[in-house]
Amino acid sequence: MRQETIDQVLAFRDRRDWKQYHTPKDLAISLCLEAAELLEVFQWSGGDTECREKLPAMREELADVLMYAISLADRLGLDLDEIVLEKLRRNEEKYPVEKARGRKEKYTELA
Repeated sequence: MRQETIDQVLAFRDRRDWKQYHTPKDLAISLCLEAAELLEVFQWSGGDTECREKLPAMREELADVLMYAISLADRLGLDLDEIVLEKLRRNEEKYPVEKARGRKEKYTELA
């Protein structure tokens, strides 16, 4: 994500003096609630696993999830690029291409 976008999210928060309410606990709760709202878009969709007609709602809910994730990373003093790249490196070790390609099993179940 571009630093400019991150800065705009944090500036939005700061102009409203909301940082005082942004404890790690409350941000984590809010992130989970917004993720549940994203999931709700798919509720009762039956076999339609993409729900393309609901893309505007998905965009809005995903944006909320990302904004809370940005705020949580800021509150914890974490660099988003650093933590994502670190997690990708760990996942590369857990899911080597030669074992995981085309498979959905958890890394502990890959032979």
